[in-house]
Amino acid sequence: MRRICVRFVFLLMVFIAGEARAQIRGNDIQWSKDGSRFIKVEQGNISSFDPLTGDAKILVRWQQLQPEGASKGLEISDYDFSADDSKVLIFTHTARVWRYNTRGDYWLLDLTTNKLRQIGKDRPSQTLMFAKISPDGKKVAYVSDRNIYVEDAASGSTTQLTSDGTRKLINGTFDWVYEEEFGCRDGFRWSPDSKNIAYWQVDATKVRDYLMLNTTDSNYSFVVPVEYPKVGEPPSPVKIGVVAATGGATTWMKIPGDPSNNYLPIMEWAANSNELVVQQLNRKQNETTLYYCNTTNGSAQSFYGEKDKAWIDIKSRWNDGDPAGWTWLSAGKDFLWVTEKDGWRHIYRVSRDGKKESLVTKGNFDIENIECIDEGGNTVYFTASPDNATQLYLYKTSLDGKGKAELVSPAALKGMHSYKISPSGKYAFHRFSSHTVMPIGEWITLPNHKPIKAAESIETNMKTVKSNVEFFQLTTEDGVTVDAWLAKPDNFDSTKKWPLVYTVYGEPAGSTVNDHWGVGRNGLFDGDMAKAGYVYCSVDNRGSPSLKGSEWRKSIYRKIGTLNIRDQAMAIKKLLQTRTWLDTSRVAVHGWSGGGSSTLNLMFQYPEIFKVGIAVAAVGNQLLYDNIYQERYMGIPQENREDFVKGSPITYAKNLQGKLLYIHGTGDDNVHYANAEQLVNELIKYNKQFQFMAYPNRSHGIFEGQGTRKHLNTLFTQFLLANCPPGPR
Repeated sequence: MRRICVRFVFLLMVFIAGEARAQIRGNDIQWSKDGSRFIKVEQGNISSFDPLTGDAKILVRWQQLQPEGASKGLEISDYDFSADDSKVLIFTHTARVWRYNTRGDYWLLDLTTNKLRQIGKDRPSQTLMFAKISPDGKKVAYVSDRNIYVEDAASGSTTQLTSDGTRKLINGTFDWVYEEEFGCRDGFRWSPDSKNIAYWQVDATKVRDYLMLNTTDSNYSFVVPVEYPKVGEPPSPVKIGVVAATGGATTWMKIPGDPSNNYLPIMEWAANSNELVVQQLNRKQNETTLYYCNTTNGSAQSFYGEKDKAWIDIKSRWNDGDPAGWTWLSAGKDFLWVTEKDGWRHIYRVSRDGKKESLVTKGNFDIENIECIDEGGNTVYFTASPDNATQLYLYKTSLDGKGKAELVSPAALKGMHSYKISPSGKYAFHRFSSHTVMPIGEWITLPNHKPIKAAESIETNMKTVKSNVEFFQLTTEDGVTVDAWLAKPDNFDSTKKWPLVYTVYGEPAGSTVNDHWGVGRNGLFDGDMAKAGYVYCSVDNRGSPSLKGSEWRKSIYRKIGTLNIRDQAMAIKKLLQTRTWLDTSRVAVHGWSGGGSSTLNLMFQYPEIFKVGIAVAAVGNQLLYDNIYQERYMGIPQENREDFVKGSPITYAKNLQGKLLYIHGTGDDNVHYANAEQLVNELIKYNKQFQFMAYPNRSHGIFEGQGTRKHLNTLFTQFLLANCPPGPR
């Protein structure tokens, strides 16, 4: 149910639609360590480019990546250079693990000898994960089948560091729920001196399996078990250990607290080779403690912490979805931390001992992401939007906390900005998009935000198109002001009555009202909504991750399925009252995942407003979803079960009056198919007629198999056309 934040969907639109001019997109580059050149894969070669002059140098030719006996070079999915640039590690032949392709094969090329060899060649194909070259360049560590291995870069000799890994005792990576809800995937870290490896061990042995049934890949069905702690079940115990790269016993960190009642989402080396810094969250995720752990004896000392009346977000929320890393300053004497303790998501500079802190981003606004730390220039770059939560811009301020936030993005370019900034803070690839401007990019210098080549600048080359999308705000009868957009149909005539189609998400994991290219388009509709004759709209309710302060975001605590549904329904009610050309007899709603849940709740709780609904992969019963997500936002059901029941669509299924299409994949490891069957049973119980489509063995995204998305789009479109006819009346 959780995904990349919808706020950044415009980055994907760049990839799908193509930019307004042919150049590097920026999302497919790395930077050289000094930040003077960018690196990318081009025609099978790994090349570096000077952003100022365009000078290109081939660092690795595809012929160097041609294994013996192969007819072509390796297909590069990812790559990483050693600290001294003498070696490059290639990730290839990848396979999907839950959401992402994090498993595959690795090859190491020694650029001094031009020798290419496969890492872990004795392991089964496509089983290596998260391979990393040691800081000294002499070894490569990786995970295979939930155990950690170290291989000598020169000789190829291998040392197995752990041997107890099983499907449910996981070393060096994570179980389903840590990956899904914390973004934790890579589960080990080299020490700066290359002598040790710190790693997570997840003990899921007591976590019950959800049993998916595969009925399509053989004549006899077979069970696919997924260790999945549902809400109300205790966390999988997790511990952190340190083992020598040469092998031997693991030293376990003695972090206080019951491992079955806490989470450890962040672990990094503490700017030295004898200490770790670890973040611990309690089960309710409303209290966090930071520890330093002595890697010799495992002792742990707390040094910083905070509490919240609702929940505390971890680093993935302000680090573009990635919880890894730690931002040390002054050679490890200070670090940056983000907290909402003053009511806004702000950056703080904290002393190493946690006793002194200073607010870096001052003002009544939220940051979205930290984009770059230029310590030499005493500057931190971050994205924010103090004046309009539907847009996003680059700002900067001083790291010492003595400055004010300064807008860096061009004020005239209203919409969504994103950046790939060099480590030096001197160059960046800048991307921009809005509902009237197609995705486009440019190379710029910082901090002046000047295009490197004026002729290739965004302002010179951007294509502005006429849009039928209108952004506005609505204030409901409850006094809640929400952001919204509305797309009018072609040949709109205000003297006629038009059908309204509402797209919804509604939960804390994403927002839908963002001023980027593609807003107002419906990817599930087989055709053009505007040409067909529909009014299309969306609203961001309270509880969405909009940059409106923590009170806005956290007001949904223990109220998913009630507060957000009330906001959405009252917003559409107000829209229908104020836009008198909308046909109240033709109002449809659709959503996927959390949006599917919202769709069901709107249909069941407000049938007088919503006449047609299409829900995909919905959580029908909140007691069936995972513990990390559901307990973070709803509490623990042993304490407030009534809130889970009150917010679940299944509770209100008996109220269905309109036309409902419910869609779910039977192989959904995220929102389990049990949600669908329980909801179907409840609708049957009350003789509620509806249309149901199960996609055999498809996952949460419902994309596997030939013809699947075409079929889904056709099903969606035909149901909408039949039950909410388009066009004026």
